[in-house]
Amino acid sequence: MLETAPGIAITEARLLAWRDAIVWARAELGWADSTIAVRRHGTGVALAFAAPIDQLYAATEVNEWAWHRACEPPVPGSPAASATWDADPNRVSIRAMALGERRPAALALIATAKQQQCPAYFDDEMFSLGEGEGSQTWPLSALPSPDDIEWDDLHPIPKALVTGSNGKTTTVRLLAAICRAHGHGWHSGHACTDGLFVDGVCVEPGDFAGPMGARAMLRRADVQVAILETARGGLLRRGLAVQRADVAVVTNISADHFGEYGIANLDDLADAKLVLARVIDERGLLVLNAEDAVLRRKAADLSCPVGWFALDNDHPMLVVHRARGGTTCGVREGQLTLSHGSMERSLGPVADMPLSVSSKATYNTSNIAAAALAAAAMGIHPKTIAAVLTKFGATNADNPGRLQRWFLPGLQVYMDYAHNPDGLRGFLKLASAGRDRGRMALILGQAGNRSDDDIRALAAVAAEFWPELVILKDIGGYMRGRHAGEVPSLLRDELLRRGVSGAAIVECRSELDAAYMALQWARAGDVLALPIHALEARAEVSALLDGLRAERWHPGQPLPLLPGMKML
Repeated sequence: MLETAPGIAITEARLLAWRDAIVWARAELGWADSTIAVRRHGTGVALAFAAPIDQLYAATEVNEWAWHRACEPPVPGSPAASATWDADPNRVSIRAMALGERRPAALALIATAKQQQCPAYFDDEMFSLGEGEGSQTWPLSALPSPDDIEWDDLHPIPKALVTGSNGKTTTVRLLAAICRAHGHGWHSGHACTDGLFVDGVCVEPGDFAGPMGARAMLRRADVQVAILETARGGLLRRGLAVQRADVAVVTNISADHFGEYGIANLDDLADAKLVLARVIDERGLLVLNAEDAVLRRKAADLSCPVGWFALDNDHPMLVVHRARGGTTCGVREGQLTLSHGSMERSLGPVADMPLSVSSKATYNTSNIAAAALAAAAMGIHPKTIAAVLTKFGATNADNPGRLQRWFLPGLQVYMDYAHNPDGLRGFLKLASAGRDRGRMALILGQAGNRSDDDIRALAAVAAEFWPELVILKDIGGYMRGRHAGEVPSLLRDELLRRGVSGAAIVECRSELDAAYMALQWARAGDVLALPIHALEARAEVSALLDGLRAERWHPGQPLPLLPGMKML
């Protein structure tokens, strides 16, 4: 797939020339004909075509070459513009790249794996067959022949995919915990924005919420079930790693990342996330949020089995779905109720589930319902699900970075990811509930790849709660093309426009320093709302707050300094 840069005029003649160049190149390379997909959107055009799986880098070169061939005159400033008119050298180099990439041994293995109904995973360096404990992996330079493989030893493992605008990581962690409690204990692996985890222990930190993370997890021989966070960015850039899953969850759809990869509205975003439906067959289940109007509408076009969850078990969508024999999960008279097959069962009072914060964190109640529904679809007994729901979230270690809470003498501190307007609103609604007559301090920042409008929308939500202190920050590792101070400047302007006093707004570029500043400002009765995003900063702030709680620190007392920190 190739995405045109913003601001380039796309005429029908140019599109036709682009297509024609691809058709010509495929014929030259001996690639099969396939549909050439074109999608126009607000900032340009995306064009995609299928190519042999062992020659995808060559295919990207073909697409770029075809685009430049279609440009008359060449696109100004393009590094390849001067070469596109010299067709012979390009043809020679692309053909050489395609030949160099060819992996006939890998294709033979893929063909045999399909006959054996065995999953196969292929990337830049490695090739694997089977999944988890039923997998084997080889370097591309040393592939066996199909006849040398013990196919009976290779098999898939149960898999769940989780996507959505908010709640993905929480749902992944909860579902992984339920899987660990299943039977004699499944060795569960989960991949998320924080890293790769086996049985709840991090084996590699980092953002693994895409196809690379999925392949890495599914190649681990110590894993019997995999729960894979599937983020929008990975879907749009690299697609899905898996060809089948037992269950997929879409938690919700809300405004975020508009303007990237041609995603301009909620419908576009839903279409991207509902790619997960393509790996759910008649044996699986797609778990959807009945309170999301976009998902309700989009579900009408889905052919896979669907299960619905909602805060209200008597939501009309759930009632109709159950009447047709469908699977649902929702809250009725304070009880989380699971309907699966002919069985309807209470999983216990929601107020007793720590993740719900005594039923006040309604967005977490939705995540609980989604995870419970997914677990049931994976064959886990309701008693096991219920037992985990009464424990998970009781300590901050269960769900780091997501609605963590510290109750210090005279002070409440909340930390969360809260990375978009809907997420921030839910977080601040809960945090401000404990405010009483005290004040609230808020740390506010955003990743640089959001549009100016998205950044302002985050500030608009913050202003709804009238914090007495707003500490604006840059996010280390999330600048994504923005200059230092650029995001805080946009946030400040919108806060002022919304009536927040300039005296209440300060800047502190480091997330750890911002947390220190909020703690130094605090007095008895206050609430601190700390959206912390960078992994290292989150670990540092968590350690600081754990230490303060152990020492029974209270507002007004001196704060300990971490190594290398100066008093603010």
